[in-house]
Amino acid sequence: MKVPLGCGVVLFSAASFAFPTSLLKGDISDDALAEITALAAKISHEAEAKRNFGRVKRAFDAGSQSVKTTGEHAYIAPGPNDLRGPCPGLNTLANHGYISRTGVDSVVTITTASNEVFGMGLDLAAFLSVYSGVMAGDIATVSIGGKPKSGLLGGLTSSLGLLGEAQGLSASHNRFEADASPTRADLYKTGNPVSLDLAQFEQLVAMPKGPNGYDLTVMHPFRGARFNNSVATNGRFFAGPFTQFAVNTATYLFTYHLFANFSAEHPDGYLDLETLKSFEGVKGEPGSFQWEHGCERIPDNWHRRPIGDDYGLVSFTIDALGALKALPYMAVIGGNTGEPNTFTGVSVTDLTGGVFNAETLFQGNNLMCFAFQTISAAGPDILRGLLGNALAAIGKLTDALNPVLATLDCPQLVKYDAALLKAFPGAGSGL
Repeated sequence: MKVPLGCGVVLFSAASFAFPTSLLKGDISDDALAEITALAAKISHEAEAKRNFGRVKRAFDAGSQSVKTTGEHAYIAPGPNDLRGPCPGLNTLANHGYISRTGVDSVVTITTASNEVFGMGLDLAAFLSVYSGVMAGDIATVSIGGKPKSGLLGGLTSSLGLLGEAQGLSASHNRFEADASPTRADLYKTGNPVSLDLAQFEQLVAMPKGPNGYDLTVMHPFRGARFNNSVATNGRFFAGPFTQFAVNTATYLFTYHLFANFSAEHPDGYLDLETLKSFEGVKGEPGSFQWEHGCERIPDNWHRRPIGDDYGLVSFTIDALGALKALPYMAVIGGNTGEPNTFTGVSVTDLTGGVFNAETLFQGNNLMCFAFQTISAAGPDILRGLLGNALAAIGKLTDALNPVLATLDCPQLVKYDAALLKAFPGAGSGL
Protein backbone atom coordinates (compact mmCIF):
# COMPACT_ATOMS: atom_id res chain seq x y z
CA MET A 1 0.00 0.00 0.00
CA LYS A 2 1.31 3.43 -0.94
CA VAL A 3 0.56 6.48 1.18
CA PRO A 4 1.43 10.18 1.09
CA LEU A 5 4.25 11.13 3.44
CA GLY A 6 2.81 13.82 5.69
CA CYS A 7 5.32 16.58 6.31
CA GLY A 8 3.53 17.78 9.41
CA VAL A 9 3.71 14.31 10.91
CA VAL A 10 7.36 13.89 9.97
CA LEU A 11 8.63 17.23 11.21
CA PHE A 12 6.58 17.72 14.28
CA SER A 13 6.56 14.17 15.55
CA ALA A 14 10.30 14.74 15.58
CA ALA A 15 9.74 17.67 17.87
CA SER A 16 7.69 15.60 20.28
CA PHE A 17 10.36 12.91 20.25
CA ALA A 18 12.94 15.46 21.39
CA PHE A 19 10.61 17.45 23.63
CA PRO A 20 7.73 15.83 25.55
CA THR A 21 4.37 17.50 25.15
CA SER A 22 4.44 18.53 28.78
CA LEU A 23 7.38 20.85 28.03
CA LEU A 24 5.54 22.81 25.37
CA LYS A 25 4.74 26.32 26.43
CA GLY A 26 3.56 29.59 25.01
CA ASP A 27 2.84 30.30 21.36
CA ILE A 28 4.41 32.01 18.38
CA SER A 29 3.50 35.60 17.58
CA ASP A 30 1.04 36.84 14.97
CA ASP A 31 3.98 38.20 12.96
CA ALA A 32 5.69 34.79 12.97
CA LEU A 33 2.48 33.13 11.80
CA ALA A 34 2.15 35.69 8.99
CA GLU A 35 5.74 35.03 7.88
CA ILE A 36 5.20 31.27 7.84
CA THR A 37 1.92 31.67 5.96
CA ALA A 38 3.69 33.72 3.27
CA LEU A 39 6.49 31.14 3.05
CA ALA A 40 3.97 28.31 2.66
CA ALA A 41 2.34 30.20 -0.22
CA LYS A 42 5.75 30.55 -1.94
CA ILE A 43 6.45 26.84 -1.52
CA SER A 44 3.06 25.96 -3.01
CA HIS A 45 3.64 28.32 -5.94
CA GLU A 46 7.10 26.85 -6.62
CA ALA A 47 5.76 23.29 -6.44
CA GLU A 48 2.90 24.12 -8.80
CA ALA A 49 5.30 25.66 -11.32
CA LYS A 50 7.46 22.54 -11.26
CA ARG A 51 4.43 20.30 -11.77
CA ASN A 52 3.32 22.38 -14.76
CA PHE A 53 6.66 22.94 -16.44
CA GLY A 54 9.03 20.33 -14.96
CA ARG A 55 12.68 20.98 -14.29
CA VAL A 56 14.05 23.27 -16.99
CA LYS A 57 17.78 23.46 -17.62
CA ARG A 58 18.62 27.17 -17.46
CA ALA A 59 21.39 28.95 -19.32
CA PHE A 60 23.97 30.79 -17.23
CA ASP A 61 23.02 34.39 -16.51
CA ALA A 62 25.73 36.32 -14.68
CA GLY A 63 23.43 39.11 -13.53
CA SER A 64 20.77 36.98 -11.85
CA GLN A 65 23.22 34.39 -10.46
CA SER A 66 25.71 36.82 -8.97
CA VAL A 67 25.51 36.89 -5.16
CA LYS A 68 26.09 40.24 -3.49
CA THR A 69 29.01 40.46 -1.06
CA THR A 70 29.19 44.25 -0.62
CA GLY A 71 27.21 46.89 1.25
CA GLU A 72 24.76 45.35 3.70
CA HIS A 73 26.00 41.92 2.64
CA ALA A 74 29.71 42.60 3.09
CA TYR A 75 31.59 40.01 5.10
CA ILE A 76 31.92 40.84 8.80
CA ALA A 77 33.58 38.37 11.14
CA PRO A 78 31.37 37.35 14.08
CA GLY A 79 31.72 39.29 17.30
CA PRO A 80 32.31 37.75 20.73
CA ASN A 81 28.59 37.36 21.43
CA ASP A 82 27.58 36.12 17.95
CA LEU A 83 26.78 32.42 17.58
CA ARG A 84 28.23 30.17 14.90
CA GLY A 85 27.95 26.40 14.66
CA PRO A 86 28.71 23.21 12.73
CA CYS A 87 27.10 24.19 9.40
CA PRO A 88 29.41 26.25 7.17
CA GLY A 89 26.53 27.31 4.94
CA LEU A 90 24.54 28.84 7.80
CA ASN A 91 27.68 30.46 9.22
CA THR A 92 28.29 32.01 5.81
CA LEU A 93 24.75 33.41 5.63
CA ALA A 94 25.20 35.04 9.05
CA ASN A 95 28.63 36.48 8.26
CA HIS A 96 27.17 38.25 5.20
CA GLY A 97 23.98 39.42 6.87
CA TYR A 98 21.60 37.28 4.83
CA ILE A 99 20.37 36.04 8.20
CA SER A 100 20.92 37.80 11.51
CA ARG A 101 24.62 38.27 12.23
CA THR A 102 23.85 37.24 15.81
CA GLY A 103 23.35 33.67 14.62
CA VAL A 104 19.76 33.51 15.87
CA ASP A 105 16.95 34.00 13.38
CA SER A 106 13.55 32.77 12.25
CA VAL A 107 13.14 29.61 10.19
CA VAL A 108 11.46 31.76 7.54
CA THR A 109 14.50 34.04 7.16
CA ILE A 110 16.87 31.06 7.10
CA THR A 111 14.71 29.31 4.51
CA THR A 112 14.49 32.29 2.16
CA ALA A 113 18.19 33.14 2.58
CA SER A 114 19.20 29.56 1.74
CA ASN A 115 17.13 29.85 -1.42
CA GLU A 116 18.39 33.32 -2.35
CA VAL A 117 22.11 32.66 -1.83
CA PHE A 118 22.60 28.97 -2.49
CA GLY A 119 19.67 28.14 -4.75
CA MET A 120 18.30 25.56 -2.32
CA GLY A 121 14.68 24.80 -3.12
CA LEU A 122 12.18 26.40 -0.76
CA ASP A 123 10.71 22.98 0.01
CA LEU A 124 14.04 21.47 1.05
CA ALA A 125 15.17 24.64 2.82
CA ALA A 126 11.91 24.85 4.80
CA PHE A 127 12.08 21.20 5.77
CA LEU A 128 15.67 21.53 7.00
CA SER A 129 15.10 24.87 8.74
CA VAL A 130 12.08 23.69 10.70
CA TYR A 131 13.64 20.29 11.41
CA SER A 132 16.83 21.92 12.68
CA GLY A 133 14.74 24.26 14.78
CA VAL A 134 12.78 21.54 16.54
CA MET A 135 15.88 19.40 17.00
CA ALA A 136 17.72 22.35 18.56
CA GLY A 137 14.88 23.38 20.83
CA ASP A 138 12.31 25.42 18.95
CA ILE A 139 9.79 25.58 16.12
CA ALA A 140 9.92 29.04 14.60
CA THR A 141 13.48 30.14 15.37
CA VAL A 142 16.95 28.62 15.23
CA SER A 143 20.30 29.25 16.85
CA ILE A 144 22.85 28.16 14.26
CA GLY A 145 25.40 27.72 17.06
CA GLY A 146 25.12 27.10 20.77
CA LYS A 147 22.59 27.99 23.42
CA PRO A 148 21.07 31.41 22.62
CA LYS A 149 21.85 34.26 24.97
CA SER A 150 18.90 36.37 26.05
CA GLY A 151 20.59 39.52 24.77
CA LEU A 152 20.55 38.17 21.24
CA LEU A 153 16.78 38.05 20.97
CA GLY A 154 16.16 41.77 20.76
CA GLY A 155 13.21 42.52 18.53
CA LEU A 156 13.37 39.15 16.76
CA THR A 157 10.01 37.61 16.08
CA SER A 158 10.72 34.56 18.18
CA SER A 159 9.31 31.49 19.79
CA LEU A 160 12.54 30.55 21.55
CA GLY A 161 11.63 28.37 24.49
CA LEU A 162 8.37 27.11 22.99
CA LEU A 163 9.71 23.54 23.20
CA GLY A 164 11.60 24.06 26.43
CA GLU A 165 15.09 25.53 26.71
CA ALA A 166 16.62 25.97 23.24
CA GLN A 167 20.15 24.58 22.90
CA GLY A 168 21.13 25.43 19.29
CA LEU A 169 22.52 23.31 16.47
CA SER A 170 25.86 22.79 18.16
CA ALA A 171 24.10 20.53 20.69
CA SER A 172 22.17 18.42 18.19
CA HIS A 173 24.37 15.33 17.77
CA ASN A 174 22.68 12.47 15.88
CA ARG A 175 19.75 14.73 15.11
CA PHE A 176 21.02 17.61 12.95
CA GLU A 177 24.75 16.87 13.19
CA ALA A 178 26.03 13.32 12.65
CA ASP A 179 29.15 11.17 12.66
CA ALA A 180 31.42 10.75 9.59
CA SER A 181 31.08 14.38 8.48
CA PRO A 182 33.32 15.56 5.63
CA THR A 183 35.01 18.31 7.67
CA ARG A 184 33.91 17.85 11.29
CA ALA A 185 35.20 15.17 13.69
CA ASP A 186 32.94 12.69 15.46
CA LEU A 187 31.61 13.88 18.81
CA TYR A 188 32.68 10.81 20.76
CA LYS A 189 36.11 10.78 19.15
CA THR A 190 37.27 14.33 19.85
CA GLY A 191 34.45 15.88 21.89
CA ASN A 192 34.15 18.65 19.29
CA PRO A 193 31.84 18.10 16.29
CA VAL A 194 31.49 21.84 15.69
CA SER A 195 34.99 22.98 14.65
CA LEU A 196 36.50 22.14 11.29
CA ASP A 197 39.07 19.35 11.56
CA LEU A 198 42.09 20.43 9.53
CA ALA A 199 43.38 16.87 9.09
CA GLN A 200 40.08 15.86 7.48
CA PHE A 201 40.11 18.96 5.31
CA GLU A 202 43.64 18.07 4.15
CA GLN A 203 42.40 14.59 3.22
CA LEU A 204 39.47 16.01 1.28
CA VAL A 205 41.46 18.48 -0.79
CA ALA A 206 44.11 15.82 -1.53
CA MET A 207 41.50 13.72 -3.35
CA PRO A 208 41.91 13.64 -7.17
CA LYS A 209 39.52 16.25 -8.55
CA GLY A 210 36.67 15.32 -10.87
CA PRO A 211 35.48 17.05 -14.05
CA ASN A 212 33.81 19.75 -11.93
CA GLY A 213 36.48 20.00 -9.24
CA TYR A 214 35.44 18.68 -5.85
CA ASP A 215 32.26 17.25 -7.31
CA LEU A 216 30.30 14.10 -6.48
CA THR A 217 32.94 11.88 -8.06
CA VAL A 218 35.15 13.15 -5.22
CA MET A 219 32.54 13.38 -2.48
CA HIS A 220 31.27 9.82 -2.80
CA PRO A 221 34.61 8.02 -2.27
CA PHE A 222 35.64 10.54 0.40
CA ARG A 223 32.41 9.84 2.24
CA GLY A 224 33.17 6.14 2.08
CA ALA A 225 36.61 6.76 3.54
CA ARG A 226 35.16 8.86 6.37
CA PHE A 227 32.60 6.15 7.16
CA ASN A 228 35.31 3.49 7.34
CA ASN A 229 37.48 5.77 9.50
CA SER A 230 34.64 6.37 11.96
CA VAL A 231 33.96 2.64 12.25
CA ALA A 232 37.67 2.02 12.86
CA THR A 233 38.29 4.80 15.40
CA ASN A 234 35.01 5.79 17.13
CA GLY A 235 33.69 3.19 19.56
CA ARG A 236 30.33 5.02 19.72
CA PHE A 237 29.90 5.54 15.98
CA PHE A 238 26.24 5.31 15.00
CA ALA A 239 24.51 5.28 11.63
CA GLY A 240 20.79 5.82 12.12
CA PRO A 241 18.06 5.69 9.47
CA PHE A 242 17.69 9.47 9.21
CA THR A 243 21.21 10.56 10.12
CA GLN A 244 22.85 8.00 7.80
CA PHE A 245 20.62 8.30 4.75
CA ALA A 246 19.57 11.96 4.96
CA VAL A 247 21.70 14.11 7.30
CA ASN A 248 25.13 12.61 6.56
CA THR A 249 24.36 12.28 2.86
CA ALA A 250 23.32 15.94 2.69
CA THR A 251 26.63 17.23 4.06
CA TYR A 252 28.48 15.74 1.09
CA LEU A 253 25.89 16.53 -1.58
CA PHE A 254 25.46 20.12 -0.39
CA THR A 255 29.20 20.79 -0.35
CA TYR A 256 29.32 20.44 -4.12
CA HIS A 257 25.81 21.42 -5.20
CA LEU A 258 25.54 24.57 -3.08
CA PHE A 259 29.15 25.80 -2.92
CA ALA A 260 30.13 25.27 -6.58
CA ASN A 261 30.69 28.41 -8.66
CA PHE A 262 28.53 28.52 -11.79
CA SER A 263 29.64 30.06 -15.08
CA ALA A 264 29.08 29.82 -18.83
CA GLU A 265 32.10 27.53 -18.99
CA HIS A 266 30.82 25.37 -16.11
CA PRO A 267 27.00 25.48 -16.25
CA ASP A 268 26.77 22.63 -13.73
CA GLY A 269 29.09 24.43 -11.33
CA TYR A 270 32.78 24.01 -10.54
CA LEU A 271 34.11 23.75 -6.99
CA ASP A 272 37.80 24.62 -6.83
CA LEU A 273 40.07 24.74 -3.78
CA GLU A 274 39.85 28.50 -3.25
CA THR A 275 36.07 28.47 -3.31
CA LEU A 276 35.91 25.49 -0.95
CA LYS A 277 38.38 27.14 1.43
CA SER A 278 36.33 30.34 1.50
CA PHE A 279 33.05 28.61 2.35
CA GLU A 280 34.78 26.47 4.98
CA GLY A 281 36.63 29.42 6.55
CA VAL A 282 40.08 28.01 5.75
CA LYS A 283 43.20 30.01 4.87
CA GLY A 284 46.67 29.00 3.71
CA GLU A 285 47.92 26.20 1.49
CA PRO A 286 47.95 22.40 1.76
CA GLY A 287 50.18 21.35 4.59
CA SER A 288 49.78 24.68 6.40
CA PHE A 289 46.03 25.35 6.43
CA GLN A 290 44.57 27.50 9.17
CA TRP A 291 40.96 27.73 10.36
CA GLU A 292 39.25 30.25 12.59
CA HIS A 293 35.87 29.52 14.16
CA GLY A 294 32.90 31.04 12.35
CA CYS A 295 34.77 32.89 9.59
CA GLU A 296 33.20 31.29 6.53
CA ARG A 297 32.52 33.68 3.65
CA ILE A 298 31.15 33.92 0.11
CA PRO A 299 33.97 34.34 -2.42
CA ASP A 300 33.98 37.53 -4.47
CA ASN A 301 32.52 37.11 -7.97
CA TRP A 302 30.74 33.92 -6.95
CA HIS A 303 27.63 32.80 -8.85
CA ARG A 304 24.93 30.55 -7.44
CA ARG A 305 22.82 27.92 -9.22
CA PRO A 306 20.61 29.23 -12.06
CA ILE A 307 17.37 30.86 -10.98
CA GLY A 308 14.61 28.32 -11.52
CA ASP A 309 16.96 25.34 -11.20
CA ASP A 310 16.87 25.22 -7.42
CA TYR A 311 18.08 22.17 -5.52
CA GLY A 312 14.93 20.86 -3.87
CA LEU A 313 13.57 17.76 -2.17
CA VAL A 314 13.10 15.77 -5.36
CA SER A 315 16.65 16.48 -6.58
CA PHE A 316 18.03 15.60 -3.15
CA THR A 317 16.09 12.32 -3.11
CA ILE A 318 17.51 11.33 -6.50
CA ASP A 319 21.06 12.26 -5.50
CA ALA A 320 20.81 10.46 -2.15
CA LEU A 321 19.93 7.24 -3.95
CA GLY A 322 22.81 7.82 -6.36
CA ALA A 323 25.15 8.28 -3.41
CA LEU A 324 24.05 4.97 -1.91
CA LYS A 325 24.46 3.15 -5.22
CA ALA A 326 28.00 4.53 -5.40
CA LEU A 327 28.67 3.18 -1.89
CA PRO A 328 26.37 0.14 -1.49
CA TYR A 329 28.23 -1.07 1.62
CA MET A 330 26.88 2.04 3.37
CA ALA A 331 23.28 0.85 2.99
CA VAL A 332 23.36 -0.15 6.65
CA ILE A 333 21.80 0.85 9.94
CA GLY A 334 23.68 0.20 13.16
CA GLY A 335 26.85 1.18 14.95
CA ASN A 336 29.80 0.26 17.09
CA THR A 337 28.98 -1.27 20.45
CA GLY A 338 31.47 0.64 22.59
CA GLU A 339 34.78 -0.18 20.95
CA PRO A 340 36.20 0.64 17.51
CA ASN A 341 35.61 -1.92 14.76
CA THR A 342 32.63 -3.50 16.50
CA PHE A 343 30.07 -2.34 13.92
CA THR A 344 26.90 -4.37 14.20
CA GLY A 345 24.13 -3.96 11.69
CA VAL A 346 20.41 -3.91 12.36
CA SER A 347 18.11 -5.70 9.96
CA VAL A 348 16.07 -3.14 8.04
CA THR A 349 13.44 -5.83 7.64
CA ASP A 350 13.15 -6.31 11.40
CA LEU A 351 13.28 -2.57 12.07
CA THR A 352 10.38 -1.83 9.69
CA GLY A 353 8.29 -4.95 10.05
CA GLY A 354 9.16 -6.06 6.54
CA VAL A 355 8.04 -2.88 4.76
CA PHE A 356 11.62 -2.18 3.66
CA ASN A 357 14.68 -4.39 3.32
CA ALA A 358 18.27 -3.97 2.17
CA GLU A 359 17.28 -4.59 -1.44
CA THR A 360 14.15 -2.45 -1.66
CA LEU A 361 15.96 0.58 -0.26
CA PHE A 362 17.51 0.88 -3.73
CA GLN A 363 14.11 0.93 -5.44
CA GLY A 364 12.21 4.09 -6.36
CA ASN A 365 12.17 6.66 -3.56
CA ASN A 366 12.26 4.10 -0.76
CA LEU A 367 15.52 5.38 0.69
CA MET A 368 14.13 8.80 1.56
CA CYS A 369 10.74 7.32 2.42
CA PHE A 370 12.45 5.21 5.06
CA ALA A 371 14.55 8.11 6.34
CA PHE A 372 11.63 10.54 6.60
CA GLN A 373 9.17 8.03 8.02
CA THR A 374 11.64 7.10 10.73
CA ILE A 375 11.11 10.51 12.30
CA SER A 376 7.36 10.09 12.19
CA ALA A 377 7.52 6.63 13.77
CA ALA A 378 9.95 7.63 16.51
CA GLY A 379 7.54 9.66 18.62
CA PRO A 380 3.88 10.53 19.24
CA ASP A 381 2.00 13.24 17.41
CA ILE A 382 3.05 16.64 18.77
CA LEU A 383 -0.03 18.30 17.34
CA ARG A 384 -1.86 17.31 20.50
CA GLY A 385 0.42 19.65 22.46
CA LEU A 386 0.28 22.74 20.26
CA LEU A 387 -2.30 25.49 20.28
CA GLY A 388 -3.10 28.76 18.57
CA ASN A 389 -0.66 30.24 16.08
CA ALA A 390 1.87 27.41 16.45
CA LEU A 391 -0.74 24.86 15.41
CA ALA A 392 -1.90 27.09 12.54
CA ALA A 393 1.69 27.55 11.35
CA ILE A 394 2.24 23.81 11.25
CA GLY A 395 -0.94 23.42 9.26
CA LYS A 396 0.23 25.98 6.69
CA LEU A 397 3.60 24.28 6.19
CA THR A 398 2.00 20.84 6.12
CA ASP A 399 -0.42 21.88 3.39
CA ALA A 400 2.43 23.36 1.32
CA LEU A 401 4.94 20.51 1.71
CA ASN A 402 2.64 17.48 1.65
CA PRO A 403 2.05 17.61 -2.14
CA VAL A 404 5.82 17.64 -2.69
CA LEU A 405 6.45 14.71 -0.37
CA ALA A 406 3.42 12.84 -1.71
CA THR A 407 5.22 12.51 -5.05
CA LEU A 408 7.62 10.10 -3.31
CA ASP A 409 4.75 7.57 -3.23
CA CYS A 410 5.96 5.90 -0.05
CA PRO A 411 4.99 2.46 1.25
CA GLN A 412 3.11 2.63 4.53
CA LEU A 413 5.39 2.09 7.52
CA VAL A 414 3.23 0.58 10.26
CA LYS A 415 5.92 -0.81 12.54
CA TYR A 416 9.19 0.76 13.66
CA ASP A 417 11.06 -1.20 16.33
CA ALA A 418 13.31 1.48 17.81
CA ALA A 419 14.24 -0.89 20.65
CA LEU A 420 16.67 -2.57 18.23
CA LEU A 421 18.84 0.55 18.36
CA LYS A 422 19.28 0.58 22.14
CA ALA A 423 22.33 -1.69 21.86
CA PHE A 424 24.38 1.20 20.48
CA PRO A 425 25.82 3.61 23.07
CA GLY A 426 26.20 6.38 20.48
CA ALA A 427 22.62 6.19 19.20
CA GLY A 428 21.28 9.07 21.28
CA SER A 429 17.78 9.83 20.01
CA GLY A 430 18.05 6.90 17.59
CA LEU A 431 17.36 8.90 14.46
